[in-house]
Amino acid sequence: MFFSSPAWDSVTYWSLDIETGGLDPRRDPVIALGMLPIRAGIIRLGEAYRTLVRPEAGREIRPESVLAHQLVKGEVGEAPPLPEVLGEVDRRVRHGALLVHQQGIDVAFLRQAFARHGRRWPAPPVVDTVALLRTLNHRRRFTNPDYAETEPSVNLTEARRRCGLPDYQAHDALTDAIATAELFLYLRGALGARTLRQL
Repeated sequence: MFFSSPAWDSVTYWSLDIETGGLDPRRDPVIALGMLPIRAGIIRLGEAYRTLVRPEAGREIRPESVLAHQLVKGEVGEAPPLPEVLGEVDRRVRHGALLVHQQGIDVAFLRQAFARHGRRWPAPPVVDTVALLRTLNHRRRFTNPDYAETEPSVNLTEARRRCGLPDYQAHDALTDAIATAELFLYLRGALGARTLRQL
């Protein structure tokens, strides 16, 4: 049995990116978060939310992660604590979809953080631009036997370049959320997705 799915542009998508102190959600901290909505197919910069996040006790920023985001302990020490930031995330995504680039990182960190702080995960629909890139790549290989790319890059900057989108400074949470939102709108158009389910 097929269930109806809302039109893609009737859904609010919260494009979200986090910067972390490492790649292990069980032990590394969330240290920055940025998010903004896409409403009626339009990126709403005026509703953006951006914050640094104070690392939880016992969760240190790994030196190798500093090379990417340039955030050190002294910069985040006075930032809002993670439970406060999770409340802001929850309030926003509860009535919409979550849009990320590589849900295996962002969603994994968020789910761990919600559980650790006794908050119920709001379980929004998740749209992952990496999954959309793979779908588009598969479609192009199916319709064009001469199409050479076997696996699309999951790097956000490289993926945007292949789609003709401009480069932005990487590893700033809000800038990456904007970059993900733009990539999503391009991919939605390229795929011709008309409903949330098709995304």
